[in-house]
Amino acid sequence: MKLDYPIKFEPILKYRMWGGDKLVDVLNKQSDEKNLGESWELSDVPGDISVVANGDLKGKDLKQLLTLYGADLVGQKNRERFGTDFPILIKYIDAKVPLSIQLHPNDALAKERHNSFGKTEMWYVMDAEPDADLIVGFNKEVTKEEYVQHVDNNTLEDILNVEKVKKGDSFFINTGKIHAIGAGCLIAEIQQTSDVTYRVFDWNRVDKDGKPRELHTELALDAIDFAKKDDFWLDYTKLENSSNEIASCPYFTTHYLPVKGETTQDYSATDSFVIYMCVDGEGTVTANAHSVAIKKGETILLPAAIDEVQLSSTGMELLEVTV
Repeated sequence: MKLDYPIKFEPILKYRMWGGDKLVDVLNKQSDEKNLGESWELSDVPGDISVVANGDLKGKDLKQLLTLYGADLVGQKNRERFGTDFPILIKYIDAKVPLSIQLHPNDALAKERHNSFGKTEMWYVMDAEPDADLIVGFNKEVTKEEYVQHVDNNTLEDILNVEKVKKGDSFFINTGKIHAIGAGCLIAEIQQTSDVTYRVFDWNRVDKDGKPRELHTELALDAIDFAKKDDFWLDYTKLENSSNEIASCPYFTTHYLPVKGETTQDYSATDSFVIYMCVDGEGTVTANAHSVAIKKGETILLPAAIDEVQLSSTGMELLEVTV
């Protein structure tokens, strides 16, 4: 079977106590379950491996593709760097109420403690209700001792930085940066393949069994960046039918690609797979005479072996992700 067409995967839907109904009602995910918080669009996390939903490869999972096709799927450099692991995890997130205050360890700590990658990530705000906000970092310089005191006194909120958000805002979340997605945010998230999260405050909530969720207070102490850094806002241009860089780091590069009419993307010099996340509108992705429809809330993987893609739409907005 040829690796010559745009690939879709079955979404992996996740119940979350903070989840809402937008993944179903706005992004058209198929589920009767309530409080869906995450749709894992492309995952190589053990136990949650994405399965192909279209074309000749339908029914095969991402790990099988990585084994069968290697560099033709991910690119030669990624094959050498990651072997048969897929380096990023792609999600859509609906926060009906705020997520816990949390952070993620870097590669070294995650490897030592969890045999995992660290978790550098970025957010793109697809939709935001009026007055929606996010927590990103601290609002002042904080020592470890001050932080511990606030945790002990249940006053952690006092030292957290809150940012109001709107559609199109984008944020980069370094490892170690304390953060939380606020109520009313619909988010596209790109991150390293990791499910390691250190939860440090959960608004004194209990789960559906009446139990408070586990906190990782001690583990977090060695992982937190206590410095006040305004390095999270991502500014970018929005030129039509062009790849506008939003973020670039050793783990992924993301462009904003608004499409109107028809345009061709040349990936012949790109030694990587390409992921399209449709964050608004709908259109068609064509490669090697294979056309696949994409609409808001859907995701497509273009294997590295595909050199050229035609995009067509009366108006859609894509996030274009490579490694």
